[in-house]
Amino acid sequence: MGRLLSFLTQVHTISGPVLMLLYPLYASVIAIESPNREDDKQWLAYWILYSFLTLAEMLLQSLLEWITIWYSLKLVLAAWLVLPQFKGAAFIYERKNMSLAEERRKSRRVDRRKEIRT
Repeated sequence: MGRLLSFLTQVHTISGPVLMLLYPLYASVIAIESPNREDDKQWLAYWILYSFLTLAEMLLQSLLEWITIWYSLKLVLAAWLVLPQFKGAAFIYERKNMSLAEERRKSRRVDRRKEIRT
């Protein structure tokens, strides 16, 4: 039983770098070489979100140390962002991009109304 627990701990430890760095690196290189722009968007969005997550993790390190399941939660989030079945990074990008585009349209309407009044 001790060997199984040791093995599972090692798998858990190595799965983070593989899931969060090696696979996205490989997929990003493939995306750059492909003519499809959708995969470019997915991987660029992933690297932006990964950078933000890493920065937030560095800033909140003392708080996150108290959350015992933080690493497991981070792995689940990374899996959702990375895996092609979910395309979480592209989903977040599209959601955020749509909301920003809507805000820009509203501000342009307000600006046009101000111009018309003056």
